[in-house]
Amino acid sequence: MIFERFRSTGLAHNSYIIGSRGEVAIIDPRRDCQVYVDYARQRGLNVKYILETHRNEDYVVGSLELAGITGTEIYHGPGLPWKYGNTVQDGERFRIGKIDLTALHTPGHTDESMAYAVTDPSSGRATIMVFTGDALFVGDVGRTDLYGPGEAPRLASDLHDTLFSRILPLGDGAILCSAHGGGSVCGVNIGDRDESTLGTERIQNPVLQMNDRDDFVRYKLAEKPERPPYFRQMEIYNLDGPPLLGGLPQPPPLSPGEFRSKMDSGALVVDTSEPAAFGGAHIQGAYSIWLEGLAVFPGWVLPYDRPILLIGGDRSHLDPAVRYLIRIGYDRIAGYLRGGIEAWYNAGFPVEQLPPISVHTLKNMLDRREDVVVLDVRGQDEWDSGHIADAVNIYVGHLNERLAEVPPDRRIAVICNVGRRASLAASLLRRAGFSGVYNVLGSMKAWKEAGFPITSG
Repeated sequence: MIFERFRSTGLAHNSYIIGSRGEVAIIDPRRDCQVYVDYARQRGLNVKYILETHRNEDYVVGSLELAGITGTEIYHGPGLPWKYGNTVQDGERFRIGKIDLTALHTPGHTDESMAYAVTDPSSGRATIMVFTGDALFVGDVGRTDLYGPGEAPRLASDLHDTLFSRILPLGDGAILCSAHGGGSVCGVNIGDRDESTLGTERIQNPVLQMNDRDDFVRYKLAEKPERPPYFRQMEIYNLDGPPLLGGLPQPPPLSPGEFRSKMDSGALVVDTSEPAAFGGAHIQGAYSIWLEGLAVFPGWVLPYDRPILLIGGDRSHLDPAVRYLIRIGYDRIAGYLRGGIEAWYNAGFPVEQLPPISVHTLKNMLDRREDVVVLDVRGQDEWDSGHIADAVNIYVGHLNERLAEVPPDRRIAVICNVGRRASLAASLLRRAGFSGVYNVLGSMKAWKEAGFPITSG
């Protein structure tokens, strides 16, 4: 049997190749899909099917892009007015070499969700592995809030049925292949490892211990995961079909003058440097989004209708930055600054600083009762686990819409878990006209390591 998992960092998205005897299916492909084409070409494999587990919300699915290269048919679940591909029905089978993939309708995360159970009829009827999409993860199950609070109870009830009546009965020995791993926004407590079986999850997954439907639904309704605004754009793209790229974009290198000209024409600057480097010198108005943060955080703060200019720590940032951006639909990448920030200030263009401070400096400021507000931009669960007394909590993704809650006439010390989201938040404040802004290096991790007091709840 042929099997390969492809993990997209940042999004923690898992896609798969599965097959036998020279034929394969690709499940939930990502948009920069050349990786599957190369894998198949190098091994002499025929891509027979492209299968989607559901209309994904957190990334642009690469099915159309891949089909354009391979000429392969696309299949996805029932109940949506798809503008591309074919609708697969519950129980439909796909023969790939000597193995079968059986489509199982598994509503709950979304209504059209599908799982694909793998069997080898030549050796028996037992399920070997199952691709569960966002229904079941290692240590967690899918979120059920995507249709809004009015539909959440129904989706949670449907997911209960899916898990206990459709997926778990496939057998304890079946290998679990989910669409996401730890760090994904599609679950709340997904485990860090990718390897598991249905039997392991039945015993160890805390959510699967709630086999009573009412308990399960109450648990799911109590969850409050963040829903990034870019999900709406992904839902449109993944229903109608996204624009075709025809290959990975190649943003041009720009001189400081060319870079400045595009800024003057409305392009937005994204700086992928680490917070300390960004604080030392950056272009006025730049967004501070560290490299791995590009996988998600542009979807919280950047519009889709303006070009993006990139500047980073070094040239090696460019390729992963482009991949992160196009995976969530940011295709208008107008170029990058050749020579980085050094070329910018050497050309005589102005730079700004964002003063970093240590947790020791912040502690001294608070002990002296200086006029400083601690702005904690972590999520609710992180905040509840421990925070600095009298801090203000506004999640970084909601900061732009809640700027009125930040006092404009006081110094602001921004804090998160290690300082990266704090740097993004500080750059948003600077763009909004706040002047006395500091990024606390190391943030809550450093604060705790230093033994400084925290409060919970």
